[in-house]
Amino acid sequence: MTTPVVSIAYHSGYGHTAVLAEAVRAGAVEAGAEVHLIKVDEITDEQWAALDASDVIVFGSPTYMGTASGAFHVFAEASSKRWFGQDWKDKLAAGFTNSGSKSGDKLHTLQFFQVLAGQHGMHWVNLGLHPGWNNSAGSEHDLNRLGVFAGAAAQTNVDEGPEGVHKADIATAEHLGRRVTETARTFLLGHAAA
Repeated sequence: MTTPVVSIAYHSGYGHTAVLAEAVRAGAVEAGAEVHLIKVDEITDEQWAALDASDVIVFGSPTYMGTASGAFHVFAEASSKRWFGQDWKDKLAAGFTNSGSKSGDKLHTLQFFQVLAGQHGMHWVNLGLHPGWNNSAGSEHDLNRLGVFAGAAAQTNVDEGPEGVHKADIATAEHLGRRVTETARTFLLGHAAA
């Protein structure tokens, strides 16, 4: 049995994105991964080493002003030390984000993560779900209720705290955790057989 190592590198300004990070963790653990939660604004040398040793790095940040938070951008820039050595090349990557608006330009944050992963030579794992809540039989309780394909996207009203993160968005983040773990297991088994 191959046990993938999944690290979730995230920033959470007000706690909403931390709820999603915990959901990604729960899904990955359920699928059999060893998981590390890493707050990028408090990252230690040991946690950088954990990222280097991971099979998957899942990036997470709130969407502020149409992109990832400033704290996440600082982390992304600091990761350039790994870029020089190609330390993250051929790892898997994925992402998640939250904002107050239904769109909120969350796609741009996920694309920022994709470009960051591409700079590092990583392989992007998308959400792998059809959109929910896009026909008369659907509801706000559907997985992927916001219809985003690049990663897990959540919307939380700006006047609600972390407890207001929508249950469907939490379930979608859990799905992402399971998906990256299952993809990593397949990837590792294939690599071992090659």
